[in-house]
Amino acid sequence: MNIVFDLGMVLIEWDPRHLYRKVFADDAKMEWFLEHVCNGPWNLEQDRGRAWDVAIADALTRHPAYESEIRLFRERWMEMVPGAIEGSVRLLEDLHKKGASLYAITNWNGETFRETRARFGFLDLFRDIVVSGDEKIIKPDPAIFALLCARNGLEAADCLFIDDSMKNVRGAVACGWQGHHFTSPEALRRDLTGRGLL
Repeated sequence: MNIVFDLGMVLIEWDPRHLYRKVFADDAKMEWFLEHVCNGPWNLEQDRGRAWDVAIADALTRHPAYESEIRLFRERWMEMVPGAIEGSVRLLEDLHKKGASLYAITNWNGETFRETRARFGFLDLFRDIVVSGDEKIIKPDPAIFALLCARNGLEAADCLFIDDSMKNVRGAVACGWQGHHFTSPEALRRDLTGRGLL
């Protein structure tokens, strides 16, 4: 069985609030900013491969009063990534020790992924990582699951996909993969043990 991990919020913590709590004195204002200015749909376009200068220009056009806060999203991006999810990392290391076939598919901007990769040595345990920003495809597009299989000679039925997004898990299952909706390292360990993978 090929075990395919999502990265953000499965192995690596990411939340813009880690940065913007330092920027906004008022949580309500911070939440408004993250809902209306540098929000999920806006950030997803960077995951799809949009250049940061284009993204910043787009946000500035819509909300020029927030110029400094918008620019911080890229300038201090790494502050949104406080560290690894240690229980998941231990699980990944246990799988690697057992000789498991490990891969990853992540919705992540290519530029910031390369910066992040330098921080986390455990990412080298994967045989291949498909990064949406480099491929210009985001989960749950079937093409991103097909790409991992094609690039590595894998069969969909032999792949188990682990993601904290149920939408992405369902996308993988619709492509013939098996799926696990990640909620905690402990629940994942139980599932993998039950499947005989640990």
